[in-house]
Amino acid sequence: MLTFNLTLSGSDLLLLLPEIFLTLWLCVVLCLDFSLKRITHQQLAYLSIGGLGITGLMLIGMDVTGITGALFKNMFVLDHLALFFKILVVLATALVVFMSIDYVRDFRFFKGEYYCMVVMSAIGMMFMASSNDLLSVFVTLEFSTFGFYVLVAYLRDDIRSSEAGLKFFILGVFAAGLLAYGISLVYGETGTMVFSEMAGNQGSYGLAIGFILIFAALGFKIGAVPFHSWIPDTYQGAPTPVTAFLSIAPKGAALAILIRMFYVALASFKPMWVVVFVLASIVSMTYGNVVAIAQKNIKRLLAYSGIAQIGNIMIGLAAGTKQGSDAIMFFLLTYLFANLGAFAVIIAVSQVIRSDEIEDYNGLNRRSPFLAAAMLLFLLSLAGVPPLAGFIGKLYLFVAAMEQELYTLLVVGLVNIVISMYYYLIVVKKMYINEPTDPSPIAASMPIKVAVYVGIAGTLVLGIYPGPFIDWAVDATLMFSNIVAPVAALSVLPGS
Repeated sequence: MLTFNLTLSGSDLLLLLPEIFLTLWLCVVLCLDFSLKRITHQQLAYLSIGGLGITGLMLIGMDVTGITGALFKNMFVLDHLALFFKILVVLATALVVFMSIDYVRDFRFFKGEYYCMVVMSAIGMMFMASSNDLLSVFVTLEFSTFGFYVLVAYLRDDIRSSEAGLKFFILGVFAAGLLAYGISLVYGETGTMVFSEMAGNQGSYGLAIGFILIFAALGFKIGAVPFHSWIPDTYQGAPTPVTAFLSIAPKGAALAILIRMFYVALASFKPMWVVVFVLASIVSMTYGNVVAIAQKNIKRLLAYSGIAQIGNIMIGLAAGTKQGSDAIMFFLLTYLFANLGAFAVIIAVSQVIRSDEIEDYNGLNRRSPFLAAAMLLFLLSLAGVPPLAGFIGKLYLFVAAMEQELYTLLVVGLVNIVISMYYYLIVVKKMYINEPTDPSPIAASMPIKVAVYVGIAGTLVLGIYPGPFIDWAVDATLMFSNIVAPVAALSVLPGS
């Protein structure tokens, strides 16, 4: 085990190399923005993408070569699980920057700073993926959220953006308070903050309340019911690329913490947290899908769709097995490509029609066959239609639940797939059957086309040839191979 001293060795710095490099690259981009008056925001965007690309290659190389370790008395852990989520965050960030290039052109001020805030949030989420104790969870979570406080309210002249930023800030601070109080209770009961050192602790009311508060704070980050109230207004009011960023990257980083915390620190309390995840999954899926039916705004529709998708993800958490964690990670990959692809289409359309209302998508197939076909593909994948990526992702989650005999959860999940098909097909009907109110064509810029093509490629490849990516997820969770006890074998709750 590597320990923290006043100095770090070369091998220690290697574990932090991606974060150190991206931080230095961010500083270079900031300096160029301040010192070179003629540098354009497009050039800053491509510089940011270049830094993210190099960081991604570093992470892939570390994953392939098996570079792992721990720092700061196990506060920071670099393992295959952390590397998986870091690659996910970097990929999502790069796609969001591509999607932002045309959108940022309409900003009046602070165009270069926008990209720096996006990359800064990504660095915070990379640290979140390596957090292995409650103190580092708190620090990294707030560090990443700070950037989103600014990004959500970035459209200063838009009252909806200001309102979204205020709501997100107030609820974010409330969640931070819950997290801090929960950490204090857990530390008081266990005498440690490191997840691996908490395993095997005897249950108590203080420990249970502490972890419930921590789960509530992380539930806010992933948008699970009943901690979802910020999502619809924030998604609608924030700049659309920021909405896309919020829809996947913070959720992935928070899920990395949830998996590590429940599978390691709370492995002995599995019967209790399985019940919590089953209930949260059922409520999130049902609420998100039912309320999505009534939405008239495409961003709000995807907001409630995202709540339902988190309910799907919690099926894997409810399974409480390595197979469940494998399914979660693969599903996140499928969700990344389909969801970001859908938001890329929304950005392309809104740049022309200046509206996010679903009614304004009437006849999109006649105005832009490419964007309409791409949106159709992404929506069908989100619904779970074969042979697209979303189908394989949901199938893998359902198999993990079936192995644990969670049949009620399976039935509810299948019913919700039917419900989601209804409101996704409403959008499809408007694009392909309804007549357009304005027949003028809608052209997508090259950066948007790149994001859409990447989304299409990911959605098709993960659906048709998922094997290598499933193997990647399986290898990333080898540390949990011993946590496979079925729920039925642990039917007696502690203290009962």
